[in-house]
Amino acid sequence: MAFRRRTKSYPLFSQEFVIHNHADIGFCLVLCVLIGLMFEVTAKTAFLFILPQYNISVPTADSETVHYHYGPKDLVTILFYIFITIILHAVVQEYILDKISKRLHLSKVKHSKFNESGQLVVFHFTSVIWCFYVVVTEGYLTNPRSLWEDYPHVHLPFQVKFFYLCQLAYWLHALPELYFQKVRKEIPRQLQYICLYLVHIAGAYLLNLSRLGLILLLLQYSTEFLFHTARLFYFADENNEKLFSAWAAVFGVTRLFILTLAVLAIGFGLARMENQAFDPEKGNFNTLFCRLCVLLLVCAAQAWLMWRFIHSQLRHWREYWNEQSAKRRVPATPRLPARLIKRESGYHENGVVKAENGTSPRTKKLKSP
Repeated sequence: MAFRRRTKSYPLFSQEFVIHNHADIGFCLVLCVLIGLMFEVTAKTAFLFILPQYNISVPTADSETVHYHYGPKDLVTILFYIFITIILHAVVQEYILDKISKRLHLSKVKHSKFNESGQLVVFHFTSVIWCFYVVVTEGYLTNPRSLWEDYPHVHLPFQVKFFYLCQLAYWLHALPELYFQKVRKEIPRQLQYICLYLVHIAGAYLLNLSRLGLILLLLQYSTEFLFHTARLFYFADENNEKLFSAWAAVFGVTRLFILTLAVLAIGFGLARMENQAFDPEKGNFNTLFCRLCVLLLVCAAQAWLMWRFIHSQLRHWREYWNEQSAKRRVPATPRLPARLIKRESGYHENGVVKAENGTSPRTKKLKSP
């Protein structure tokens, strides 16, 4: 990873050079953008990378508030925060996870899973706190009707748009990180959930379902945080599996809540809205076809996650019962009776057996007359 002192050098811009120094390269690019803020000629371009674009002033009863909508320039901002995420990823790996994993002495596969869970614990914990703060301050929890009222939600507050841009940046940064890891057989599994997150987050952002997406991400991230925390405790001590039981109970409840909220907001809330016309220029996608596609995507994803969960639990139970049955089949090894050592009468003195009266127990030979 980055920020590590190495004695071995690699050819410039070779594959090994990029793998071992990709965070340093990202840091140099970020530093160039920050230096651009210092000069008037490049400041406008630098702000394009750092700040969300497409801001508009929306009049309110007291004053005006600044809101944002999405556009092609968001890709530039996402690119900048991809490099920021790569740097933070390297810092967490170098200064936290590597120091802990050295003490655990894990195998190659477990070491890869430990690093994955360690990174995701930090990300999910940060995202849960950030998402909960946004949901509470915007009033989406206290007023559930706001999830579908006044649709389309084209104008986003700064913290909502910035949250979505950072989420997209994180999951897009996870794609090149797959190339840098050593255990290749874990890539298909990781690629599945990365693409799943990207499709759902980008869909909620582009279809102007940002409010519903925030609530669903809060539920999903809370469950994932509990799972990866349980896996870290398991790697530290394999007998510690209590958190897995708690996660298994929360997982099913979370699937139920996500499906209920999706059907309530999309199937009932948006279906009763008056403006049900397809108008991409105004950001209105409230048609029967779009609602069915979104509901099918959410239901299919939750059904797939539930199927994988049930399949995993059945496999673990099968392995557990096989171990228990194998222990019962092994017969107890009978104890061999202690050998009775026949000792000669008398006692030993300097390696010679003597009788109790002090004479030698050896029979004397009689001399022939």
